Amino acid sequence: MARGGKLLDAMRANPRDWRIEDVATVCRAFGVTCTRPPSGSHYKVKDPSGGHMLVVPARKPIKPVYIELLVTFLDEVGARP
Repeated sequence: MARGGKLLDAMRANPRDWRIEDVATVCRAFGVTCTRPPSGSHYKVKDPSGGHMLVVPARKPIKPVYIELLVTFLDEVGARP
């Protein structure tokens, strides 16, 4: 399994203590865009078709609810590593 798949499985198992760099890595592995904000602290995660978007604050560590939302988002858009 690719690094992105292992990282997503780890996020699914334990949504605590993740950083925005981890979110960007898993998004890149699954072909999902993770855009750094020009100002502020909220990254935009978008699926390739542009139909879905998730906003993730970049505070350290990221709150578990946002990691859970990211895992659900990747499941819903059917992203594959």
